[in-house]
Amino acid sequence: MEAPFPPCVISADWKSLYRAAVFETNSGIDPRLVAQAEKAVVARARELFYNHGSLEEKEALEDALYALHALKTALQNTEAA
Repeated sequence: MEAPFPPCVISADWKSLYRAAVFETNSGIDPRLVAQAEKAVVARARELFYNHGSLEEKEALEDALYALHALKTALQNTEAA
């Protein structure tokens, strides 16, 4: 059975986008990088939902979304201060 959605190019690279956003060493983290990583993680999670992916990757995606959300919140609080 074919997947209802074709694989998203950006989702294939979700790990490297996530790492780039979370492990940014510059003092000013680019919110666009965080948003791009979040978009890739969500796209990959959607693919796994329809293709019954591995439990390990699903958990890794869940952890990545949690970390990206926390990073985004921290960036917003830093900008507001």
